[in-house]
Amino acid sequence: MMLKDIFYAALVVGGGVTVAACGERGGQSSTTSSSLTQHVDPYIGTGGHGHVFLGANVPFGLVQLGPSNIPQSWDWCSGYHISDSTIIGFSHMHLSGTGIGDLGDVNLMPAVGETPLNRGKAGDYATGFYSLFDRATEKAKAGYYAVHLNRYGVDVELTATKRVGFHKYTFPASSESKVIIDLENGQCWDRPVEGYLVQESDTVVSGYRYSTGWARDQRIFFTATFSKPVKRFTVHSADGEQTGSTLKGQRVYGQAFFDTNEKETLYVKVALSPVSIENAKLNMLAELPGWDFAQAVQDADKAWNSELEKIAVSTDDQRLKRIFYTAMYHTMIAPSEFCDVTGDYRGADGKMHANEGFKAYTTFSLWDTYRAAHPLMTIIHPEKMSDIINTMLAIYRQQGKLPVWHLMGCETDCMVGNPAIPVVADAMLKGYDGFDRELAYEAMKTSAMLDERGLKYLKQYGYIPYDKESEGLSKCMEYAIADWSLAQAAQLLGKTDDYAYFLQRSKSYARYFDTESGFVRGLSSSGKFRETFNPFESVHRDNDYTEGNAWQYTWLVPHDVEGLIGLFGGKERFTQKLDSLFIVEGSLGENASPDISGLIGQYAHGNEPSHHVTYLYPYAGQPHKTADRVRETLLTMYSDTPDGLSGNEDVGQMSAWYVLSSIGFYQVEPAGGRYILGSPTVDKAVIRVKDGKTFTVIATNNSPKNKYIQSVSLNGVPYSKYYIDFKDIEQGGTLELMMGEKY
Repeated sequence: MMLKDIFYAALVVGGGVTVAACGERGGQSSTTSSSLTQHVDPYIGTGGHGHVFLGANVPFGLVQLGPSNIPQSWDWCSGYHISDSTIIGFSHMHLSGTGIGDLGDVNLMPAVGETPLNRGKAGDYATGFYSLFDRATEKAKAGYYAVHLNRYGVDVELTATKRVGFHKYTFPASSESKVIIDLENGQCWDRPVEGYLVQESDTVVSGYRYSTGWARDQRIFFTATFSKPVKRFTVHSADGEQTGSTLKGQRVYGQAFFDTNEKETLYVKVALSPVSIENAKLNMLAELPGWDFAQAVQDADKAWNSELEKIAVSTDDQRLKRIFYTAMYHTMIAPSEFCDVTGDYRGADGKMHANEGFKAYTTFSLWDTYRAAHPLMTIIHPEKMSDIINTMLAIYRQQGKLPVWHLMGCETDCMVGNPAIPVVADAMLKGYDGFDRELAYEAMKTSAMLDERGLKYLKQYGYIPYDKESEGLSKCMEYAIADWSLAQAAQLLGKTDDYAYFLQRSKSYARYFDTESGFVRGLSSSGKFRETFNPFESVHRDNDYTEGNAWQYTWLVPHDVEGLIGLFGGKERFTQKLDSLFIVEGSLGENASPDISGLIGQYAHGNEPSHHVTYLYPYAGQPHKTADRVRETLLTMYSDTPDGLSGNEDVGQMSAWYVLSSIGFYQVEPAGGRYILGSPTVDKAVIRVKDGKTFTVIATNNSPKNKYIQSVSLNGVPYSKYYIDFKDIEQGGTLELMMGEKY
């Protein structure tokens, strides 16, 4: 489809262009006293090990436009850390909360005067074009970011649509003002493979960046439009300035020069596409055809409010409200749309796919997000479920298996298990449609029956031996969770033989359980436990456990808690051991993964395999202990400070735990929708669910002391279960929890 075709076919409304498929455009909005964005603090998680994105974006957008520091170490995975005062530019793509760095693509830096075209070394301006900034000049809110660049005297403001970054630069008076287009610098672990720049007119520069890193073959295309004509445009490679106005190579920079008056404003719009420069232009036309920066900021604010309003909480604690709505905000940075307004996308096969009838998404941190972020999505984002599942099925068709950790069309195979299987099975069991169920089942079963990543040993031995596969115990326990989820889908579809097979395989975790010590332990191919054993020790490489130890992994049986209770010999011994988890102290060892954080005893809230553990007590008849531990975790592992997260945000999972737990429940079993009741911290939550209905949770007499559920009613009828079913939530209604000080 050519640009002119969509232009003439589109319906022009109020200066904008309405386009079907993936394109959406909001109307006017402003941040008012009733606006929920006022409670969002994007700085939460920018310190410590939170690794969150800071900048301007809209919910689930391809563009995350924000500052990038000079990357220094692990805590700069998102490109930004609160401890840093350097900026190398404003790039259009960032990760949020991951433990590995990537992206940072299409980096723009406003500058004045001659500068080296390098990121530079902190403390020496002669080495690069970076600038220092003062925190006092920085401002961030949902959909907006601003800062003053000390080196150049330039004020920067940023906002965004889903596929377009909008820059506002206020320059000093100079005949040497410029905007650097940097196609070299990404974030940690990323390096450029090929960049391309072309000046198409005196106001338009386009190009692409191909890179390799965590995403081994990432490709992003862009077009940039300036609000005033470029005086001079130069292109640069590793060999210096090149002739002409176009360049292709590994190290590519462009410089757009301008004459500016004092406090003159220059606007730049940069549209992205995973497919082509032509599609980037279509995205610009559809989402941001004009130059009204203030309106774009308001539109971004409205987009965020529209999503945040899906859960309206009541509480007198403004600190709690800030943490809650910032957590909601963090859950909606990704997965991000990975298609153009035409619906075109780049597949896992590296090919360009025309509109196939769904919105393609990317950035699936599934080892983390299958636990809470996706179960939360099934409640508050029903309109996105078919697109999410169809994206996963497209990935299956294109790469031969469901995604593991998918990033920008590339399979990273990061982390262990088959974490997409619970997500797909959960959607099926909750009654979602809009996708081919038989294809979904085929994708799950095929993924579960491969020979890669330890699966061949699981099929051969019934478990994964440590002398055959590193981290075999963790891999097998995660596969058991996926197998149970697949078994439930098989039962739903009447596939009885498959149900029996995968249900049996889901019990493979039991092979690792040592009844003498009461821990899961590495098992050899000869069936013997690993001789050297310390339940506290965690080794970062060549280990039985992935980012954990025996204390933490013993509880990784969310799909068969009753079976785990049986291995302990009953509820009393199970509860005694679980009590010990939260009080026992011991050294993880000098080689432990830094991801094991947020410790309460040996409970590690800073890492995802522990997230269900506080909700295990009701299975053993002691729900009050869940109330104790959930409240403790909510109050001690989250705050409204930059160091407000106890571990990596992990693309929304850490925050999704908070959102669900604050409301009063959490999905333990990986698929099917039994949400275990806990101890809500908000007094009331009105949740928008499917078909325009609302599900309200009321915590009567709630307070820091009154943390125990005394009685429960559902739609005015006494309720005796320790969980609430998804079917009851999606139908709408009222769940009232009478809270008290005693249990």
